[in-house]
Amino acid sequence: MSDNELGTFLRTRREAVTPAEVGLPTGPRRRTPGLRRAELATLAGVSVEYITRLEQGRDRNPSPQVLGALGDALSLRVPDRILLRRLAKEAGVDRVLCTSAAPPARTVRPTVRALLDRLEPTPAVLLNWVGDIVAHTSGYERIARPLGLLDGSAPNLMRYLFTDERARAVYPGWDRLADEQVAHLRQEASLHDPSVAALADELTVTAGAPFTERLAAVPAMPARFGTDTVDHPEAGRLRLSYETLSLPEEGQRLVVHLPADESTAMALDHLNGRKPGGLRAVSG
Repeated sequence: MSDNELGTFLRTRREAVTPAEVGLPTGPRRRTPGLRRAELATLAGVSVEYITRLEQGRDRNPSPQVLGALGDALSLRVPDRILLRRLAKEAGVDRVLCTSAAPPARTVRPTVRALLDRLEPTPAVLLNWVGDIVAHTSGYERIARPLGLLDGSAPNLMRYLFTDERARAVYPGWDRLADEQVAHLRQEASLHDPSVAALADELTVTAGAPFTERLAAVPAMPARFGTDTVDHPEAGRLRLSYETLSLPEEGQRLVVHLPADESTAMALDHLNGRKPGGLRAVSG
């Protein structure tokens, strides 16, 4: 796990911006991809030495004003600006303070439990920041149980995706799903959180490069909605649209799945033992 996420993020974004995109001339003999450090420094109104210190991890406390200027200079979108702020905040955290952090919550607020009950038979799952499956609807269980996702006493989505050979078979979009789950792992808690570090160490050994390469990649914001495809052993191919609801106080997220087409709606009704029409496809 990198100790200089902020510097890596800034360097990669700098190298992805061309001079022409920010109104600078493109001269000959450019050896640096994207912007030079001096060019970024000029655009952001800071010194080139300061940009160098940030990228090398020798300065970890940029002010909000500097972060805003860098975001403007790099033409960052809002999600990337949020991520930049988070990385800067995390870069200044004392690791010693993180060792006493509370473990990921496995309890469920009564109102969240009531919400899950009212969502039936919609497939919905409550996850904590390391991917533990904390609670779910029976509709989710009817999908997940045959996949092996709920095996064991403490099922974990990250472990399943990266270490269970069934995962790649049932998720045709496994690569994208793996990218998103690692993004959630990096976004929802400090990288120095002991529970995150322990899971990362475990998966480094058990999953190898498919996990470590994603963990070492440039940070990205996780998707909060989209569509997953599942090749279900009992129901056939399912297309499931999902929405993610954050519960920041508990460090949890609720993921609700809805059928993305009529054939998926019918398949879910069959799994749930209901007459067709119990679940309706999400219209485009």
